[in-house]
Amino acid sequence: MPGVTPEEEARLLGPVLKGTSRAFYLTLRALPHSLRKPVGLAYLLARTADTIADTKASSPDNRLAMLLEFRDLVEGKGEPGNIEPLARTAGQGLAGAEKELVGAMSKTISMLDGLEETDRFRVRQVVVTLTQGMEIDLTHFREEGVTAFETPEQLDEYTYLVAGCVGRFWTQMCMAHNPGFGTWDAEEMSGKGIRFGKALQLTNILRDVPRDLRLGRCYLPREVLHEYGLSPEALLDADKSAAARPVLAWGINRALDHYNAASEYLHAIPRRHYRLRLATGWPLLMGLGTLAELSENSRWLDPGRRSKVSRAWVYRMMAASALKVMSHSAMNRWISGLRKEVGRE
Repeated sequence: MPGVTPEEEARLLGPVLKGTSRAFYLTLRALPHSLRKPVGLAYLLARTADTIADTKASSPDNRLAMLLEFRDLVEGKGEPGNIEPLARTAGQGLAGAEKELVGAMSKTISMLDGLEETDRFRVRQVVVTLTQGMEIDLTHFREEGVTAFETPEQLDEYTYLVAGCVGRFWTQMCMAHNPGFGTWDAEEMSGKGIRFGKALQLTNILRDVPRDLRLGRCYLPREVLHEYGLSPEALLDADKSAAARPVLAWGINRALDHYNAASEYLHAIPRRHYRLRLATGWPLLMGLGTLAELSENSRWLDPGRRSKVSRAWVYRMMAASALKVMSHSAMNRWISGLRKEVGRE
């Protein structure tokens, strides 16, 4: 395994990470220094796996095989000699930061091997769990046409695998790297962190319904759709946005319930941990802002009318949070105002 120079590590955790997720890059920059490398590396490894799972240059079977091989490498079970061939195969058809990231697979695996033992264990654990969610995408949604989850329980399990587990990881890392978190109840805060992740993932799922449907994926459960006289295929018709509004309301209300735990999570972070409060508050505010945009979108099933907060909104939010994040009451008012914009359908 080749070593990783400080310059290569800085590029991976800087420009490459920024090129694959501007939003997470901003969050990473806000984190305390001791958390940036392990958390940033966990993101890079998860993003590598996600890129492998989503590449259009290979069949679903090939993508699944590459994903499982990459998982073995993350777990320390794979053969080091397989890394470069896997990186070359997985990188076909990619460009830009994604191509560079997949091509740097040997370096990110080397960085993982170089982490302190407990950090290495936690990073491996969260990345392996995330790949289990990606595996569902490659195995469940395989039929012609649109395939849906059957029950809300399936959706809940999926949101844990692809996002909720990150809340547990985040909690473990905060407690391990910040002595001031000794008063936290690990189980209670992990539970709230899991719900925080589920809130963000449900928001993404609702926002991306039109795009995912055209990939043959309906994460909204068939059981819920049938309750309102709908089928997954019916959601392909943007003119059914109004008729399908109750399904959107079901998802929004479910997400809002999880955002209650997310708000409690933010307020549990001691105010002296300014950077960590920022890094936690930004995704919470952006998630609620996205739900507000979605709740006002009368054509939410139209792929040309994607609901998202503007870049200007994000920059204004970041500027305002620099002052408000230290105040429980100011953040409560802000969060309550966003929740009112969303409403409870």
